[in-house]
Amino acid sequence: MSKKKKTDRNIRGKVLNIFKENPGKLFNYKQIASKLNIKDTQKRNSVIKAMGQLNAQKIINQKNPGKYVFVAEKKDYIEGIIEMTSSGNAYLLVSEKEEDIFIARKNTNRSLDGDRVLVHQIKKKNNGKTEGEVVEVLERISQDYVGILERKKDFGFVNTRRTRMHTDFFIEKEELKDFDDGDKVVVHFKDWPKRASSPFGKIIKSLGKPGEHKTEMHAIMFEYGFPNTFPTEVEDFTQKLNLEIEPEEISKRKDFRKKTTFTIDPITAKDFDDALSFTPLNNGRTEIGIHIADVSHYVKPDSILDVEAYNRATSVYLVDRVVPMLPEILSNVACSLRPREEKYTFSAVFTVNEKMEIEKEWFGKTVILSDHRFSYEEVQHILDSGSKTVTADVALNQKEYSVSDEILAALQKLDYFAKILRKKRMSNGALSFERVEVKFNLDDENNPESIFFKSSKDAHKLVEEYMLLANKRVAELIGKYKPKKTFVYRVHDLPDQDKLINLKTIANKLGYHFNIETKQINTSLNNLLKDTHGKKEQELIDTLAIRCMSKAEYNVDNIGHYGLALDYYTHFTSPIRRYPDILVHRLLEFYLHGHQGINTLSLKESCIHASNKEQLATKAERESIKYMQVKFMEDKINQVFEGIISGVTDRGMYVEIIENKCEGLVKISELQGDYFIYNEKTHSLIGERTNKIYQLGDPVNVVVKKADLVKRQLDFILGE
Repeated sequence: MSKKKKTDRNIRGKVLNIFKENPGKLFNYKQIASKLNIKDTQKRNSVIKAMGQLNAQKIINQKNPGKYVFVAEKKDYIEGIIEMTSSGNAYLLVSEKEEDIFIARKNTNRSLDGDRVLVHQIKKKNNGKTEGEVVEVLERISQDYVGILERKKDFGFVNTRRTRMHTDFFIEKEELKDFDDGDKVVVHFKDWPKRASSPFGKIIKSLGKPGEHKTEMHAIMFEYGFPNTFPTEVEDFTQKLNLEIEPEEISKRKDFRKKTTFTIDPITAKDFDDALSFTPLNNGRTEIGIHIADVSHYVKPDSILDVEAYNRATSVYLVDRVVPMLPEILSNVACSLRPREEKYTFSAVFTVNEKMEIEKEWFGKTVILSDHRFSYEEVQHILDSGSKTVTADVALNQKEYSVSDEILAALQKLDYFAKILRKKRMSNGALSFERVEVKFNLDDENNPESIFFKSSKDAHKLVEEYMLLANKRVAELIGKYKPKKTFVYRVHDLPDQDKLINLKTIANKLGYHFNIETKQINTSLNNLLKDTHGKKEQELIDTLAIRCMSKAEYNVDNIGHYGLALDYYTHFTSPIRRYPDILVHRLLEFYLHGHQGINTLSLKESCIHASNKEQLATKAERESIKYMQVKFMEDKINQVFEGIISGVTDRGMYVEIIENKCEGLVKISELQGDYFIYNEKTHSLIGERTNKIYQLGDPVNVVVKKADLVKRQLDFILGE
């Protein structure tokens, strides 16, 4: 699709929203353009075109010359995201509706899973239920797809092999070129003519042979829209940036170079975007500085670098690589708070008493000089041992060394304060999900040699608490300001009430107390998670509890953060890897200098975009873990493992192997001795004749039947 066509569709969707939000109100194109803050002629013409199309579809109606009104009484149209099912039918996901709208396969009208569509609601005469019919695809979720090329004599097909993708791409002869049959390729969506059974595509890149490591990793990046290289013009622009620390710029900033300062990061980290400083004061108080890389100093609004960072919106952490938001010279060099290098930072500085009560705070631009780079393991060793000595088996450079008395005292005191902060958070109702992270030891060819698990220890929690503190106080500083200022918040909505009731029912049946009628639901939930920890019910309760939760997102409308039990929260502390943090830095600097007035609509769009990209990044990261888990299990066919049922669907049950957390599917057809029926309420499969029950959280033995690298899928059968 051309850039102009995409722009037109985006504008059409926005125009429709204005009419829908103002039923009965008349608008001309000038009023619509004004509401959308559109000033240039080309985009105004797109508004006129959009209104003409909506009028032709009888979605709006011309009441007076040039003035239109939404026609809700004649036809009920609704916009949302379409979600396909494995059967080919679909649902329209609309946040303001209580129930998703069912769309029969025949009425999906050339839409693809995840597309934003306009749907005409129809009431079925036989049962009175509302169903939908796709009228128009407003926005494609993607223009590029990954699939396997099947060459024929005069044409070809690209099969994406996705369960929710019910079509392949037709490739014309002239587009086949020298691409090989069976290759994994990237296909670009060209068009989908009305009479065509498949969309037309153009192959733009071959990724290699399916199943190979390089091929599959590149496939994951392309599938979720994260390019593995930066455009040449972006790299060229970055090379021309002034990366020197200038005396003139230092003079404009608060100087922290002589204060005890250090970073704490994972062993493998190359981008260090936060540092802590610690200064004991004469009056028994302590100054704690939380220093964040000043990325906004280099990434200026609307620059080619800014556009690229916006489009990516986040860094993606795959098993074997990082797909960065910013070019390496910024992420790993200029903005990275490396030891013994002067760096520009944006800081939150707090003066606290012995009870970790904030008596004074300051926010602003700074310059720092980090004394030391710590790994989490080194800090944990120091905290556990109480010693200045870091032994060779823990040290980053594998050589024993000692830290200064100042740094030892700083780490111990910061840990003491962090525990106070954490205790306060938990008593206020913050949720605590202790999830284990799956990690891989890879050989030189990126083959998984072993799997290990990372859990959060005191060193991790120390850093976490100060980042949470900075994020919270920045959000409060702007959020509580009168008159109200436009800002980017990190918000988390209330949990799903029906799912909470389901969790309560199951927890009570298992003999656990869980009260959802209290204002302190979070406290009750934390107690439930604590009571089930280490028991066979843990997997069931943890899974159901997480499913109750809404997704956290970015928004200019602050509703608070439920999971953290905070009224105000933002993301300020990771601008190297998150674009919203750059926005927050810009806004904070803007307001600190006394400026007013921000384009709320533009900022809202940025929030939506960043939230969507964050979800895609999470999916990409999970897919890379799945691939590596399947690769790890390749040579374990027919072996028996102890597992826990981690998911139950009408297709069968997912089982997670206890020793390595690799997950696979036992298909319902593979369950012997009975016909099993899926019970959605109890998350179980029940034998029709024997009443045998397989339930979420139950222990089972499984045998590895198949490991499919292309599908990133493990197939199990039950073992003895």
